[in-house]
Amino acid sequence: MTARKTAKPAVSALSLTAYGLLLAGGVLVLQWIEYAHLARFQSGALLISLLALVFLILGIWVGAQLFRKAAPAVATGNPEARSTLGISDREYEVLELLAAGQSNKEIARTLGVSPNTVKTHVSRLLDKLEARRRTEAVSKARALRIVA
Repeated sequence: MTARKTAKPAVSALSLTAYGLLLAGGVLVLQWIEYAHLARFQSGALLISLLALVFLILGIWVGAQLFRKAAPAVATGNPEARSTLGISDREYEVLELLAAGQSNKEIARTLGVSPNTVKTHVSRLLDKLEARRRTEAVSKARALRIVA
């Protein structure tokens, strides 16, 4: 039987760490020398660059404050009146679009349904709101605060 020899690593972990730290220290010294040179001979350009950075950040912040969109208010449409009248969620959507002044075809396109379906919903809304015309239905819905 032959005894196997284990190979020694060429470089130990300790010496590898020491080399890494020495290299990092050298890079740090070189960077500091470059910074010192820049600060000494280019101080005006450095100050202008820092001032430009401050104004850039300030401009972004002011722009964000000025042009921030307010979160849209979620209107539930007087749920008590809706439930009392028996207006379904789909009928409520149709009523909102009626209040926005859309025609049956536009409402059908918006909701992805047939114009005949919209006519049915409008007819049921007229019955539930006891109105003879679409404008009267919207007026009554606004009076009840179902729509804005």
